[in-house]
Amino acid sequence: MGHIVIENLRKEYIDRRRRRRSGDDPDACTGDCVLVLDDINLEFGEGEMVCILGPSGCGKSTMLRIMAGFDRAFSGNITINGRKITGPSSDNIFVFQHTALLPWMTVRENVGLGLRGLKNEEERDARIHEYIEMVELEGFEERYPYQLSGGMLRRAELARALAVNPDTLFMDEPFTGLDFLTHMKMREEVVNMHLFLGKTTIVVTHDIDDALMMGDRVVILSGRPANVKMSQKLDFPRPRDFRENPELGELRNEVFFMLGVNYAI
Repeated sequence: MGHIVIENLRKEYIDRRRRRRSGDDPDACTGDCVLVLDDINLEFGEGEMVCILGPSGCGKSTMLRIMAGFDRAFSGNITINGRKITGPSSDNIFVFQHTALLPWMTVRENVGLGLRGLKNEEERDARIHEYIEMVELEGFEERYPYQLSGGMLRRAELARALAVNPDTLFMDEPFTGLDFLTHMKMREEVVNMHLFLGKTTIVVTHDIDDALMMGDRVVILSGRPANVKMSQKLDFPRPRDFRENPELGELRNEVFFMLGVNYAI
């Protein structure tokens, strides 16, 4: 499950910002083509966690949305488990950069959103409880999103995504806006859940340390138009520590340099 193949992926936008929007303007629907992704070829194995890095605006999130089926305006071919991607699917769940919990629903209701098709109420309630317990939100089942902290919101979203038992989990900047300690805790939880559940997980991040601490592999995209600069397997035992593993520290320095920073902080 969760075997992804990307072949010759190319994506471009039409830049209309400098065009007049008058209905009388024959060029109102035209503009310059901006190439974002150029000839991307990648393969993600079953149960692999891959972290995608690249300069801001290079097309990381765009590529993730294409893989999840939210954007079909591209050339090339993407398959998951041998099936061509034609749109979003409950087998491939997307965790958005900003919270997407429904504000009028409680934690329990949000987590159970994808389980409404289950006829057996006991089974549905048991699965909801299982994933709420997994992300350590017991006691907050009847709280609404506005009553939760940033870390709790992220955990509730993760529980909602995992509850439908997807083959593949796509995560776009999953720790955005979290304070330092919550960020570290969430990173550890995501890694532990990945090791426990074995879901194919694709994470877009701007944080080099997150990518090297979490991933089974790291993919680095170039600036726009983006192509693959590096696809590196991370054969380092977890938990990882740059200070105790010189080889990992050297890779960290290399990644910083590839992304335009001459030294690692």
